[in-house]
Amino acid sequence: MRAKIDKVDIQLINLLAKNSRLTYKELAEQLKTTRQRISRRLEKLEKMGVIKKYTIIPDFERLGYVYVILGITLKPAAPIDEIIEKLKDDTDIKIIERAIGSHNLVIHLVAPKDMKDIEKKIHEISQKIDGIDKMDITFITEIVKFEIL
Repeated sequence: MRAKIDKVDIQLINLLAKNSRLTYKELAEQLKTTRQRISRRLEKLEKMGVIKKYTIIPDFERLGYVYVILGITLKPAAPIDEIIEKLKDDTDIKIIERAIGSHNLVIHLVAPKDMKDIEKKIHEISQKIDGIDKMDITFITEIVKFEIL
């Protein structure tokens, strides 16, 4: 039987989504519980795969990079699982998402600001993908809001 996610688990996830550096003590104070309960809940959420990673959202512009999203539509017979495996090891690709709708794959990548380097990187990625029907490229100028729940 799978463990259930309750209201406190959701509150805990929301707090961590806003600031993943909060200590068990700070989380316990905000949720009016103990550090031990917070520890057990986080361990449960991690084991269940609900919490996959604790991370940050960098300012790519200040780091000298451009944040690019590629929306890729594949031809019907394209081997999507094989494509994903080929893309996983690329260190410039930060997120790979399967999708339903206009695109089959959505790829988030970070590239140097130089347009020739961006063009080269996009070409390099497209060469790894068998069966591209269409690719849309979006340059992200600012992450205005980023919330999980």
